[in-house]
Amino acid sequence: MLRQFELVEQVTSYDPDADEALLNRAYVYAMKAHGTQKRASGDPYFSHPLAVAAILIDLKLDDATIAAALLHDTIEDTEATKQEIDELFGSEIAGLVDGLTKLKQLDLVTKEAAQAENLRKFLLAISDDIRVLLVKLADRLHNMRTLGHMRQDKRERIAQETMDIYAPLAGRIGMQAMRDELDDISFKVLNEEAHATISARLTALRQESGDLLREIEVALTQKLEEHHIPASVNGREKRPYSIWRKMERKQISLGQLSDIYGFRVVVDNIDDCYTALGVVHQTWRVVPGRFKDYISNPKTNNYQSLHTTVVGPHRKRIELQIRTNEMHDIAEHGVAAHSLYRDLGSAENTPGEDDTGAEHAGTKDGNAAPTADANAYRWLSHLVDMLSEGDGPKEFLEHTKLELFHDQVFCFTPNGDLIALPSGATPIDFAYAVHTNVGDTCVGCLINGRHAPLITELKNGDEVEIVRSDAQVPPAAWEKFVITGKARAAIRRATRLALRQQYAGLGREILNRALKVQDAVVEDEELQIAIERLGEKHLDDVLAKIGRGEVACSDVLKALGIGQEHSPAKSNFGMGQRLKSLGQYISLPRGRTKRQDTGAIPVRGLKGDLPFTISLATGAVPGERIVGIMTPEEGVTIYPIFSDQLRQYDDEPERWIDLTWDVHEGSDETFPARIQVTVLNQPGALAQVAQTIADGEANINNLELNTQSADVYDFKIMVEVRDLQHLTKIMRELGRAPLVTGVSRMTGVE
Repeated sequence: MLRQFELVEQVTSYDPDADEALLNRAYVYAMKAHGTQKRASGDPYFSHPLAVAAILIDLKLDDATIAAALLHDTIEDTEATKQEIDELFGSEIAGLVDGLTKLKQLDLVTKEAAQAENLRKFLLAISDDIRVLLVKLADRLHNMRTLGHMRQDKRERIAQETMDIYAPLAGRIGMQAMRDELDDISFKVLNEEAHATISARLTALRQESGDLLREIEVALTQKLEEHHIPASVNGREKRPYSIWRKMERKQISLGQLSDIYGFRVVVDNIDDCYTALGVVHQTWRVVPGRFKDYISNPKTNNYQSLHTTVVGPHRKRIELQIRTNEMHDIAEHGVAAHSLYRDLGSAENTPGEDDTGAEHAGTKDGNAAPTADANAYRWLSHLVDMLSEGDGPKEFLEHTKLELFHDQVFCFTPNGDLIALPSGATPIDFAYAVHTNVGDTCVGCLINGRHAPLITELKNGDEVEIVRSDAQVPPAAWEKFVITGKARAAIRRATRLALRQQYAGLGREILNRALKVQDAVVEDEELQIAIERLGEKHLDDVLAKIGRGEVACSDVLKALGIGQEHSPAKSNFGMGQRLKSLGQYISLPRGRTKRQDTGAIPVRGLKGDLPFTISLATGAVPGERIVGIMTPEEGVTIYPIFSDQLRQYDDEPERWIDLTWDVHEGSDETFPARIQVTVLNQPGALAQVAQTIADGEANINNLELNTQSADVYDFKIMVEVRDLQHLTKIMRELGRAPLVTGVSRMTGVE
């Protein structure tokens, strides 16, 4: 174990101004507090906080962080209290220890919601003081190094938790060396067989190649010396987990993997970085598409380096990273490589990308590296923003993992501002990264000056211009095409808002019907007063609850003081008159409908928890006139206006609901339509019909066969199509089929 005077000497060796008395007090206090406690290995428990402190000393952290490391388990595992720590060591250290104490163990397997809530607390703690994360990562690293003394099930749980949360967190703050070790230990626990196989393969290659690493190091160093570039060249084999990830990502076998050697070339300045790159490319053949410049475009954790892959000696692929000494320090130790972590308080002081406008996205000076606070901590700002947006715990956990896991691509706005996104991101992700409103109003994009689909996967260096329309509402289907948590959260919020508006519109229509039956007219101001008697605050909330069936109209009428002694009057309001009345509301929309002049309730979609169902006798598709019939048992059923079934409701006008489609043009959602296809009784007729529908990119949901005669029979088919235009095309192609004698839309009466 690290002795007391050794600990103090090591800290003062890199920080002569360190408070020696503080370190001595923390050492003695922690040792006494843990007393005779033992770890699973049988070692004194105090050896653990000492090891955590030693890891942080290697990173040259400040005296307060080292003291917090020594004390980090005292409140949680001993009789020490926060008040006592505060009195003895001050509020700064007490806050760090308390922040660590609040972090509960996460269970990734059976308690996902609890895990998400604990993760919320964790992120809030580190947004208050990033040193909480540094101590926690050092704590987790030592625990992983000593994991062999745990039960197998507990080892696997801790390893999975580390790979899912802590290793990506280490990567996000640039502590790559720590991330690599955490990942590799976790991989060995979770997939011991794969780890052993890859390790054996590396050993065999090492024996086959002899001293290849040394040979390449010498060759590189000599070449750089010839061009008067002083440099330090170090080679290494990739870790087993890194190799495993590449095998999975590229879907290749271990035998096909060639670039398992990596070399770091560390030079004095940025000019030497680019000069060294030129020397390497002139000496060995470059592997196309493998060059990346993270000096001019740093990663969001402030990582900077030039990456390239060449075919080196013995035709071995080797990866090279070329960087300065300062860049190397940051690449290995991230935020711990500089004193910035001391000054970074809450995320309120950390600039983020959201709601800053496109003109503020990325760097303004293409030659200057983004500052660490604007870059390395932006991810933390995003996650803390999600906390305030009130997403459910499962959504928050999903978004957090998305933010942590993906590698990145760097794209530009037309003004040259940099937007960093996870690899695999689409222009929709890009739009939401610029600003939430840009994403919500996005209708198209130009990539490098050319129109491209919104689902296009973006690549490094792409210039993306977003085409916007104020009439746009993000369709729910977009959620399948985005990978950033921010975009998913915004699309879900927009979908929930649209759904709520549908319910509120339906609720208002239902309430208006009830008021009409009572021959009453009520203004919104009177309704607002009345709903307070129901314990509600907002009128729209009550209307939405009426639409969902959670609040009865009769209760609202009672709150208004309106009696219901009158029964609904019957009327000879015939079909023709009813259609004429509806005519002022219902239109034949193409794309998005205009609602401001109609007052009709928009039907946005039919999947999920929506208050509408479509008549199975006819179906109904966007582009044709629709009407809703309200029934207490089934809610609102949608009929096309030509449906013969509507005649049975001629005498019940109070049950008719004005509806209009509100489906975004280009949506891939499908809707049912029932058609009748008459065919000749010959072999292959059914196959011909089915193939025609499939060729038209439609789907058969249901099929019935009725025989008219020995020569002719009917198929009654429920097809799923996008809209009326799609349905018309399908019916036209069916009519051209050789064995088909007739195609018609079914009206609901057979």
